[in-house]
Amino acid sequence: MSTLLIKSIHTLVTMDEQRQELDNASLYIEDGFIKAIGESQVMPETADEVLDLSGHIVFPGFVNTHHHFYQTLTRAVPKVQDVNLFNWLVGLYPIWARMTPEDIRISTQTALAELALSGCTTASDHLYLFPNEARLDDEILAASEVGLRLHASRGSMSLGESKGGLPPDSVVDTEEHILQDSQRLIETYHDPNPGAMVQIVLAPCSPFSVTGELMRQSAELAREFGVHLHTHLAETKDEEDFCIEKFGHRPVAYMQEVSWIGDDVWFAHSVHVNQDEINLYASTGCGIAHCPSSNMRLASGIAPIVEMLTRGVKVGIGVDGSASNDSSHLLAEVRQAMLLARLNAGLEGASRSGEDAAPLMSARQALEVATRGGAAVLGREDIGSLAVGKCADLFAIDLNRLDYAGALHDPVAAALFCAPQKVDFSLVGGRVIVKEGILATVDVPELVRKHNLAAERLLNG
Repeated sequence: MSTLLIKSIHTLVTMDEQRQELDNASLYIEDGFIKAIGESQVMPETADEVLDLSGHIVFPGFVNTHHHFYQTLTRAVPKVQDVNLFNWLVGLYPIWARMTPEDIRISTQTALAELALSGCTTASDHLYLFPNEARLDDEILAASEVGLRLHASRGSMSLGESKGGLPPDSVVDTEEHILQDSQRLIETYHDPNPGAMVQIVLAPCSPFSVTGELMRQSAELAREFGVHLHTHLAETKDEEDFCIEKFGHRPVAYMQEVSWIGDDVWFAHSVHVNQDEINLYASTGCGIAHCPSSNMRLASGIAPIVEMLTRGVKVGIGVDGSASNDSSHLLAEVRQAMLLARLNAGLEGASRSGEDAAPLMSARQALEVATRGGAAVLGREDIGSLAVGKCADLFAIDLNRLDYAGALHDPVAAALFCAPQKVDFSLVGGRVIVKEGILATVDVPELVRKHNLAAERLLNG
């Protein structure tokens, strides 16, 4: 049995059932799980390892509910800097078609390194094209070296241009192989137990890149093996028009038709949804990955997440692809979610005032979405808060820094209202991933060098 004592924490934000925020607190950890939590003077005095976090604020590890790791290789590509989603995809598909298994490995570690340094301890990634013999295994094995928990989504595209879909035929796959590989991955890697480091998700890319039959069969396979389902949905008005023209339904109604509604499903974006569709999400337990920066970058719109939260929809935060963000900084994304929700409230309430004005999202609400909310979206009860029995997944930021000067009367809110920072410490299952601002598991300078060479090769053909 290994033990860890984290002591003298200036402010401990638990996000537990009572939303406690403790001063001068400590955590006692055994084999990666929290065994005791509270004021320092009532905790054990010794452990195999002791970490003094005097002057630091500690949060539960953030949960990233939607990403495309491979897109770190195509950030800020000139020809797609100023276009909407469909044109952005058309411009990038030929570049992504050149990727190799090594590119998947390098981009996975680059994205996870950036996530780890910004407070993330669990990340869900959506990999939906597999050129040049690349496999989801490449991502899973690369992630194991970084040390974050991974929900690896076996994405897929089967509906190429010749069949009326958006992606070129060169990057789509047969539905028979998609389903066979999905089952292989579940049987090889999926861990349903508390503390799992890897879980598999089945994730056809979107309504405009797969057939309805693949959606149905993916849902059947996922429910047979007890894994979750994920896809992009209602991201743009173009997608809505596509679904109405091709399927005769709005995107959410189409999901109902192909058995993709339930508490084992979460959708990325859901920008263009109406009142009835939000109510459907709430009543059936569907989750939403809110990706504010990407939705702004691609001019997709503003997702009504405050209304979703008010009605009881499960909502988490996603940085989305690092070619549509173009960042994997999760703390910055949580701040963006708070600010965009406030902007939306101002737009909706421009003609109202006083008690009728739309509510403003608070810093604590945004932090809750990024922790408890993300865990609920992924179907995890062992992460998302710091409480006895939960995984020891957390990050710490030193409060004695220029960026927080003058804000220590509320250090919790300061983490979002002030400029987003890199974390000083991050632990996953009690294992130190970031120590004193340095990633402890991967050689970042060497990773950056390899990553830039790979990105240059892809863009130059």
